[in-house]
Amino acid sequence: METYTVHTAENAPADSRPILAKVQDKYGFVPNVFGVLAESPAALAAYTAIGAALDSGSLTPAEQQVVLIATSVANGCTYCVAAHSTVASMQEVPAPVVTAVRDGAPVADAKLEALHDFTLAVVNGRGWANKEAVAAFFNAGYNKAQLLEVVTAISLKTLSNYTNHLTDTPLDDAFGGCAWSPKEGAASA
Repeated sequence: METYTVHTAENAPADSRPILAKVQDKYGFVPNVFGVLAESPAALAAYTAIGAALDSGSLTPAEQQVVLIATSVANGCTYCVAAHSTVASMQEVPAPVVTAVRDGAPVADAKLEALHDFTLAVVNGRGWANKEAVAAFFNAGYNKAQLLEVVTAISLKTLSNYTNHLTDTPLDDAFGGCAWSPKEGAASA
């Protein structure tokens, strides 16, 4: 496997430097996934643009984290499960919700469970979800725009999950407290 550099705002390709500087300002450091994506200014720009678009949507931070963690668990991405578990904690997503999603267990909150189930149906169905999953999503109180926001969040995580798989992105110390490994027999990053 090729070794990828975890770039900084100082050593990244020229077109990635301003984007990494914004990431540094936003998070106080450059998470390794951004540093790896910086190898391709286009990939880095796409990732940050999708993230910004998702932030302007109507899913709550907790709902976003449910989708992002569930997608990462389904894709076996150890990096993203740890990173988003950390972010979820910072956003005060209840720990039992995060634990359930990380473990692939039912979420006690019925609305978040419908979101979790719908996300897994879309990810595991590669964009297809059965009528029951879609109906349960809408019956839980979500709307058509939010369905598309779930697809947007899945797209964001697919980009980073696949990047991390292919580049073996090292886990940042900041996310180490939420390290995660897939259940035995599941895919791994």
